[in-house]
Amino acid sequence: MAVPRPVLHRFLHLLKRASWALPLVLALAFAASVGVWLRLTDQADMEEERLTLIADSLSLEARISDWLNAEHAAVDRLAQQLPGNVDDNTLLRHQTVTDGLRRLWVSVTVLDANNRVLAHVPQQSPHTTAPPRERTGVSLDEGGLTAHWSAPRPQGGRLVVRFAPSALLRQTLPWWLAQKYDVRLVDALGQRLAQNGEPQQLPGTQSYKVSVDPAMRETWLELNTRNRHTPWWHTLAAALMGVFILLSALASGMLRRQMREVRRAENEARTEAAWRRAVEDSLTVGLRGRDLDGRLTHVNRAFCDLVGYSADELLGRLPPMPYWLPDEMEDSLRRHRRNMAGGAPRDGYEARWMHADGHTLDVMILESPLVDASGNQIGWMGSIVDISARKQAEERERRRTEALAHQARLSTLGEVASALAHQLNQPLAAIAGYNAGAIRSLERSGQADEIVMGALKRLGEQAMEAGRIVQRIRAFLTRRAPQPERCAVPELVGRVLALLKRDLRGVPVEVVMPPDLPEVQADAVLIEQVLINLIRNALDELHGRADARLRIAGLRVGERFVRVDVDDNGPGLQGRGIDQLTTAFYSTKAEGMGMGLAICRSVVEAHHGGMEAGVGALGGARMSFTLPLCAPRPTPCPEVPATTTTTSTTLTTEAPMPRLSGNKESER
Repeated sequence: MAVPRPVLHRFLHLLKRASWALPLVLALAFAASVGVWLRLTDQADMEEERLTLIADSLSLEARISDWLNAEHAAVDRLAQQLPGNVDDNTLLRHQTVTDGLRRLWVSVTVLDANNRVLAHVPQQSPHTTAPPRERTGVSLDEGGLTAHWSAPRPQGGRLVVRFAPSALLRQTLPWWLAQKYDVRLVDALGQRLAQNGEPQQLPGTQSYKVSVDPAMRETWLELNTRNRHTPWWHTLAAALMGVFILLSALASGMLRRQMREVRRAENEARTEAAWRRAVEDSLTVGLRGRDLDGRLTHVNRAFCDLVGYSADELLGRLPPMPYWLPDEMEDSLRRHRRNMAGGAPRDGYEARWMHADGHTLDVMILESPLVDASGNQIGWMGSIVDISARKQAEERERRRTEALAHQARLSTLGEVASALAHQLNQPLAAIAGYNAGAIRSLERSGQADEIVMGALKRLGEQAMEAGRIVQRIRAFLTRRAPQPERCAVPELVGRVLALLKRDLRGVPVEVVMPPDLPEVQADAVLIEQVLINLIRNALDELHGRADARLRIAGLRVGERFVRVDVDDNGPGLQGRGIDQLTTAFYSTKAEGMGMGLAICRSVVEAHHGGMEAGVGALGGARMSFTLPLCAPRPTPCPEVPATTTTTSTTLTTEAPMPRLSGNKESER
């Protein structure tokens, strides 16, 4: 028959409300089971003790019987050995009598056929009341209860040997049994013959009797246990069980009171939780709670809307989180470990997350410890604010400000470049004009010297080169794109070393260029200026060193770029990176403006390359930049001069420079 559902629900409700009494019921059941167990244990101990008592009694009875039989046999042999006419001296000198008196015997008496005493030792009045025909018996002597053995003599008469049962008990009873039991020898009427303990049996002890017959007729060996057995309900265990039941009853009463308070607190907590949930859902700030392992334990609706995941999808998740950017996973894990260690900035930090639909968003995160009611930290609570709109506005403002600043800077530099170009073009034009006039005058006069004519021609070339450099720099500063062309890196290096011949005096320069180094697509004038700046920076660091060395190497990197390295054996960069070195207005020189490397980096990046800084092969600093390869020509490129394709060449100021152009005046 099925129980109606309302009745079942009511029964379960009552059972839940009465669950406070369950510990008391369990305590009573436990106490009852312990009582039964103790009772059974007592019975088992009593039975084991009784079995041990029986075994010890039988063992001692066998020991005493063996002893008595041996003594009786000794009496029989003595009766056969004694002569017919025996006196006290003869009896006393007999070895068996001497050993018996020393061992156990009380007296030895020789009787004739008429029961008259022929000899008696030791010298005392003999007791003649012993039954002459009994082999063993017990009689009362003036020294106490004694027993005797009687043996017939071949000449007639009998030999009577008396012994003390107490002495027998002392000699045959082991010490461990004497400590464990009260041992007595009693007759058939219960009269005590000998004992080693209390004369009566105490309550709570066990007793066992075993007959010593035929060694001693009508004699019993009785053993009583010394340890009194106390029932378990008279022991400390019963008191402890009573205290346990009393404490269980008190605990049940306190539990009932506590359950009422907990039920009231639960109702209040539900109300408070509903109110807090309503407040959290009304916030626009995302809230997330994490435990000490980083597991999400709480999120509000604003947080779910922020990342596009539901609370069921987020709660219980461990890092990595689904809203972390895949390409920034390492940074996110590093920030997570820092935050779990308590290293989160107090004023918050910014991060980039990914919405469930795939778009990225910028957030501001503020972390604070999550503490329980006991004051122990159980996790971290974070407040997350979406700052994507603010970041976009800041980025637009920054770009506008940079554009304005760059425009103003370029306008200023353009004006300076235009003024310099305008001012330098006239002297350069005059130099070119005077140079051309001097050449024509010397040619007309017919006194042209080859050395002078060569110097004048190179002077004209340098003037034209200077004009071209001014025009290129002006074009670069006015935001015109570089004019890339096919360039051979060894030739660029050679021209730069020729221009810096005077600065490199006394400094060995090693040029390492592989023969198959491909050409690059670059503006030769601007790249030469980059090389000049890097080499002069290295020379400034090597100033005053007797072992100064420079190394310029080129190598192909991948399929698209050629890298040029400028190494020195100076003090190195001392931990500074390329970003710090190329920061505008940052300089390691006392009189430096901090614009050289910044402009060099701008030039290299304008060529779609990059700059790097590190430790060089000579142990000092290494400044490197990359340039893109030029498109392959339809026809083979002309061969590069051998002096620039040597894989390892040491250049000094005394060695001839490749494609030398200019003179000392142009070097200045």
